[in-house]
Amino acid sequence: MNLTKLIPSWRKVVILLSILGPGIITANIDNDAGGITTYSVAGARFGYTLLWTLIPTTIALIVIQEMVARMGVVTGKGLSDLIREHYGVRVTVFMMIVLLVANFGTTIAEFAGLAASMEVFGISKYLIVPLGAFLVWILVTKGSYRVVERVLLAACLLYLGYIFSGFMSGPDWGEVFKSTFVPTFKWDSEFIMLTIAIIGTTITPWMQFYLQSSIAEKGINKENYKVSKLDVIVGCLMTDIIAFFIIITCATTLFPHGIKIHEAHEAATALRPFAGAYASALFALSLANASFLGAIIVPLSTAYYICEAMGWEAGVSKTFKEAPQFMWIYTALIVISALVVLIPNAPLVLLMILSSLLNGILLPFVLIFAL
Repeated sequence: MNLTKLIPSWRKVVILLSILGPGIITANIDNDAGGITTYSVAGARFGYTLLWTLIPTTIALIVIQEMVARMGVVTGKGLSDLIREHYGVRVTVFMMIVLLVANFGTTIAEFAGLAASMEVFGISKYLIVPLGAFLVWILVTKGSYRVVERVLLAACLLYLGYIFSGFMSGPDWGEVFKSTFVPTFKWDSEFIMLTIAIIGTTITPWMQFYLQSSIAEKGINKENYKVSKLDVIVGCLMTDIIAFFIIITCATTLFPHGIKIHEAHEAATALRPFAGAYASALFALSLANASFLGAIIVPLSTAYYICEAMGWEAGVSKTFKEAPQFMWIYTALIVISALVVLIPNAPLVLLMILSSLLNGILLPFVLIFAL
């Protein structure tokens, strides 16, 4: 065997593994508490009929994420940094304020999802939310970018629980494939709303800022752009495959029995008599994992784009002394969001809807700036 021929191949593998991460993490963590709730409600209310929306949504997600990744590789800067340079401080500050409010609501939704998923197992939110907030904070403020990325990549594997739940629910695969490739449309306000919601929850403004910032911080260069592009495509396909199985699970078990749900954790509880305890537990654990990851990334993207917009130091690998604004913005979002979830009878659903609305309004502007 010629060892000299193997060395370049191993080198390519090492380069590939070192670059993979930002695209996969960004896309997968888009399946957060809000996203999982949307897919669960869609399956429970309309069965398989909304599966076709995932095909155009996936294509759009790949195009947008690839464009943002390319800007990060070529310029070495974050998206808000580029917006400030090209459109001025006033426009950038206005956008940052709206994004901050929207992401604050999304972060609350992540901790609410974590609390709700653990309540399925009888664990109080007054225990799990402070513990989750502390773990999220310590990971980012005390860990390096490499450590945080490895933890996030490992946790992305837990999304496979939704695929197992989908198979365990015993779907009608003929109907599944028909609904996936043959579009169905209903002139029903709820159907239209959920169609838009699936698109809106899959392509969000914070994703674009986080992806470009993480690529810039990782220092991926133009020579390795093709690998970064592969990273983005794989991540986009993974996230919508997971969404596909979430819809299938709820469509198979809840829709035939007319069980309507409003939140994702209700789906986990309702699954038990139809798909079994294991499928229910997998669904709840996957929701907890998604909420935990979202609680890391959404505040992180917020800290990134605010600091880049204002010209402050930013980066996971930096300390409180090196990047005080970055670390304190991240800390404040974590602490305040966790405290809001702990308030008895807090209007969490209203805050989640408001954040989704603001994200939906802001997304076209972000895409125009990116173009």
